[in-house]
Amino acid sequence: MSSISLILCTYNRSWSLAKALESVAASTLLDSVGWDVWVVDNNSTDQTREVIEDFCRRYPGRFHYMFEPKQGKSHALNAAIQAATGEVLAFTDDDVIVEPGWLKNLTAPLDDSKWSGTAGRISLGTDFSPPPWLAIRGAFSLGSSLVQFDEGDTQVELSKAPFGANMAFRKRMFEKYGNFRTDLGRKGRGLIGNEDTEFGERLMVAGERLCYVPSALVNHPVTPGRLTKRYIRAYWFYYGRSVARQAGEQLPLWIIPLRYLRRFIRRLKWMFSVNRRWVWSPHARFFCEVHALMAVGQIVESYRQSFQANLSSMIFRKGAKENPADLNHQAKSGRGSFKPGASQSS
Repeated sequence: MSSISLILCTYNRSWSLAKALESVAASTLLDSVGWDVWVVDNNSTDQTREVIEDFCRRYPGRFHYMFEPKQGKSHALNAAIQAATGEVLAFTDDDVIVEPGWLKNLTAPLDDSKWSGTAGRISLGTDFSPPPWLAIRGAFSLGSSLVQFDEGDTQVELSKAPFGANMAFRKRMFEKYGNFRTDLGRKGRGLIGNEDTEFGERLMVAGERLCYVPSALVNHPVTPGRLTKRYIRAYWFYYGRSVARQAGEQLPLWIIPLRYLRRFIRRLKWMFSVNRRWVWSPHARFFCEVHALMAVGQIVESYRQSFQANLSSMIFRKGAKENPADLNHQAKSGRGSFKPGASQSS
């Protein structure tokens, strides 16, 4: 590979962005590899622009400022993908600290043509201590809600999609499979996500191979606001909504989504069962609780998509009834082929 473009999107996190960019600026790569950094300001109202422009002045030609007015992380990511010139596109977040050798290690496997993308390890830090009700290891781990990604110490082929704080792909993967879905991805402070994992899963389903690189280490400090039951509960509820939206599941408004309801009831049963010793563990009980909330999120989003699809269908039929000539013109010109509920990819 001859060039790498690192993409980092940010929204109102100037307090952590400066630290993240300082760590990126200290990256060490081979002299033969050209690399630059595209920092996308997604409508921030704090000191974000000033922070980015300071790095652009200090490292001319290395850092680039972009402004994306359309709110949503996927819009910001897709804008940078179009602008970036690197043969390989790497991604990280505005609240992490990368190791000096991170970018070199993350992209090194892509010298081998068998790999289409890579993912590194995301650590919560050696001094991180979770509260007694939260497990970040083992059968009841909820580490993913804190953006932990750790597949061990061995470089292997990935069997699950990477997280956006530490991943890289050949740019042609986006040309071949499309960009990040704009119906997914955080908007402002909203918690709908999965734009990163959906893209990785899209590639793996198509037969592309992704490599896990444990030496590509990113440290993701956990802010106090995320170490609360309220935040973790909200995360898993919205994670359920993200999963249902990603799958494009639509249920008729009069049908109870039995598979989600069974999952919800099963988790509640485990929480209150007196026949299972492990249920009395605070880790296990909270694990069951948030997975029950995830099932609720899936139910809510499935009904939401069904409602929107039905509403869109009614509006389309009403418009066709009132303007049949326009409908015929659209059909002849190839436009107007709207399918209610079809998932939209950018």
